[in-house]
Amino acid sequence: RRCVLEASQQLTEIINSETSAESPEPSGEVEPADEEESALHCLWVDKFTPRRYMELLSDDYTNRCLLKWLKLWDTVVFGKEKAVKKAKPSAEAQPPFNQPKEQQNKWKTKVQLTEEILEAELDQYKRPKYKVALLCGPPGLGKTTLAHVIAKHAGYNAVEMNASDDRSPDVFKTRIEAATQMKSVLGANEKPNCLIIDEIDGAPSASINVLLNIIHRKDGEGEAAAGTGRRRRREGGLLLRPIICICNDQ
Repeated sequence: RRCVLEASQQLTEIINSETSAESPEPSGEVEPADEEESALHCLWVDKFTPRRYMELLSDDYTNRCLLKWLKLWDTVVFGKEKAVKKAKPSAEAQPPFNQPKEQQNKWKTKVQLTEEILEAELDQYKRPKYKVALLCGPPGLGKTTLAHVIAKHAGYNAVEMNASDDRSPDVFKTRIEAATQMKSVLGANEKPNCLIIDEIDGAPSASINVLLNIIHRKDGEGEAAAGTGRRRRREGGLLLRPIICICNDQ
């Protein structure tokens, strides 16, 4: 036993002396080994999932529309003023007089028509006209990945919840208000939240009504009296954060 202990101690000293002499190289070799080991136990959908906007392989038109809609919230969320587009002088100088108005609209591209819809004026609270985006399509299309990447690209902290898990309308309302109104208490993530509600088609009708009430809260209403104002503060404030809903069956 004594001989074995002495031999092991000698081996330990030899290994320690070699590692101390070659300290820069092993420190750089440990991390790739850990990464390779974690990559072996990682699903391909997680290993090759897009991390940035340019890595998205989904429909480019859908990606740009969702990003454009999310950037419309910059005025109310980040305090950025909406950029005003300058009219092209060439288009004003030579208007197509020989074409009727219906034909001009007919030959507009899909992108131009969508941009006109998204360029609608902001409401009195400087929010976009459409408060919720709905992504629909078969499973595996990349809807959830698109929502997370777009939210991160636009400067938001993506908060995901599953509508089919919270069957109670009260719990559903609490989670929505917590994600759209409250900030991180620990201060680890100062970015504003972007709520992503997955499987919205599996939510009961009561939860959908709760979501609609939150979206349309105070919309179209004038200034209220002090009593009603206190009641509204108890009910919750105005929706000032974007919501992206995801479903399989539109």
